[in-house]
Amino acid sequence: MGTAREQLLILITTPLYLIVIGLELFLSKLKKQDTYSLKDTTQNIYFMLLNGGIDLLFRAVYIGIVLSFFYDHRLVAPIKNPWIYWPVLLVFEDFMYYWLHRVDHYCRFFWATHVTHHSSPKFNLTVGFRSSVMEPLYRFIYFIPIALLGFQPIDIAFIYAATQTWGILVHTEKINKAGILEYFLVTPSHHRVHHGSNPKYLDKNMGMFLIIWDKMFGTFQPEIPAEKYQPIKYGLTKPLEKEDPVNLVMHEWKNIGKDLRRKGLSLRQRLNYLFGPPGWSHDGSTQTSSQLRKIESQQQKE
Repeated sequence: MGTAREQLLILITTPLYLIVIGLELFLSKLKKQDTYSLKDTTQNIYFMLLNGGIDLLFRAVYIGIVLSFFYDHRLVAPIKNPWIYWPVLLVFEDFMYYWLHRVDHYCRFFWATHVTHHSSPKFNLTVGFRSSVMEPLYRFIYFIPIALLGFQPIDIAFIYAATQTWGILVHTEKINKAGILEYFLVTPSHHRVHHGSNPKYLDKNMGMFLIIWDKMFGTFQPEIPAEKYQPIKYGLTKPLEKEDPVNLVMHEWKNIGKDLRRKGLSLRQRLNYLFGPPGWSHDGSTQTSSQLRKIESQQQKE
């Protein structure tokens, strides 16, 4: 269930991706940088295909039935002027994506799906394709308010795809700073921070296209020069022992199952293990991102 606009977007972006990935790979080899590995890149492509397949199978439901239902029961009349309609839709969609992404990071139940995207120890353009496999099954929920505000479901899907193109292109170390764009758009510098497992960088810079939401809601963190903090460490705070595709998708669900089977827990503690922030523990054996930042801050003062 696609549109001519989406097909055109694919026709434009596919050769663009191939060109910029090829250029990034060439520059990495030229400068003898360990930016790519065959195993990691293969995994990224695999997860992209898996995510895309699920999205393709499910989009008839979330576009043709769910979002269409709420659009038919919209609360306001659609904006008729296209010069206003599309910019407003872009802002609304990016705003709702910010909250989707923030919940993915702050609620373990959703982090268990999103963690796949952050599991790569590399940071290159192909990591942008390392998709959270099951996200298409719930992402549309965040777009329901947009449909209620009079925006057509197929237009919402198109704008999401368009902003996702930008979201993929910021997965690179080859661009340092982007000048004035740093003030209002998500840039490679902002997104490097997002993928960092350093305590100061955890759960920061959630935006896809606009960085203003992070600045408004307290999740913004600029990239700090390595000599003033530390080099960015990509991947998870605790690297996985097994990096096969199944474990990369399911490991956090397995860990949730182990935590829920612990003896002597109260109902509240079990709910925290399921819906609380990743890293929460009743006995302090693991830490949340905010707790890790406090520990780091205390260590720096000593």
